[in-house]
Amino acid sequence: MRVGVFLVAAGFPGMAPGEILRNTVEAVVAAERAGFADAWIAEHHFMSYGVCPSATTLAAVALGRTTRITVGTAVSVLSTWHPVALAEQAAILGHVSGGRFRLGVGRGGPWVDLEVFGTGLDRFESGFGESLDLLCAALGGDSVAADGAFFRFREVPFVPAVRMSPVVACTSAGGVRLAAERGLPMLLGMHIDDEEKAAMLDDYRASSGSGVQGHVAAALGHVADSTALAVREMKESLPRWLGPGLAGYRPVDDRPRPHRDIHNYVDKLCRIHPVGSPEHCVETIRATVERTGLRHLILLVEGGGDHARTLENIARLGSEVLPALAAV
Repeated sequence: MRVGVFLVAAGFPGMAPGEILRNTVEAVVAAERAGFADAWIAEHHFMSYGVCPSATTLAAVALGRTTRITVGTAVSVLSTWHPVALAEQAAILGHVSGGRFRLGVGRGGPWVDLEVFGTGLDRFESGFGESLDLLCAALGGDSVAADGAFFRFREVPFVPAVRMSPVVACTSAGGVRLAAERGLPMLLGMHIDDEEKAAMLDDYRASSGSGVQGHVAAALGHVADSTALAVREMKESLPRWLGPGLAGYRPVDDRPRPHRDIHNYVDKLCRIHPVGSPEHCVETIRATVERTGLRHLILLVEGGGDHARTLENIARLGSEVLPALAAV
């Protein structure tokens, strides 16, 4: 069983972005001290939901502050990156960290980022597979070339050469097929329950013929003296972040802005994820493993909305939950 932390660099009201970014690095350091296997940093642009616009940059800082823990991106938004440029960043971090870096990528959404960075809606809608193939080619060889619909250039050396496979965020059947056809592990979001995760894993097996090794799933993780107290804390704090944060998703075109009932969403997160007493958290994680076969979970630990509470949460999960999962 492998358990990590998931850090969104969440923009809770009243917190300055610079403070949040520094706190995120401190949380990675705390996760290493607490015994977590890895820490994954999210990337968002032009919004308060997450204030880290470059997960690779912040991962580099965190890697420099730690010695053991693996640090990954969950995810770098491939639709707004040139795949070779992102591969170069990943290669640097892989080499200088001694192999402690993991690259997670995702398609992202039809947001205004596509306009600002000039990558465009067409590449988002139909070019993710080509982008992913080019990224994998760069990460798997000594040279790279492209002759596709969105990328076309002569062969060039890839420096520094590296051998690395990305993890792919999957939120749809199409994304599952794309990852499965390439033999790449999936990153499953915390918005779906165990049954939905198991169904996506079944679809992956049907498309690839392989099992669930290497897949990663995100979950909300929050521990308190009692389950009632942990749930109450989440229901008080999460809407303060999710309300304005999710409203920040701005479409690049005239499609309706996405809407989610925040309180129902928080209630679901508390029901399906390890939010509760240490015993409840252990039982919930064990149940996820039994229902899905997943062996790698990453826990969003910032839900309390307060840096001191985040550090306490990390420490308690490390001392009161992780030891009970050692044999799982």
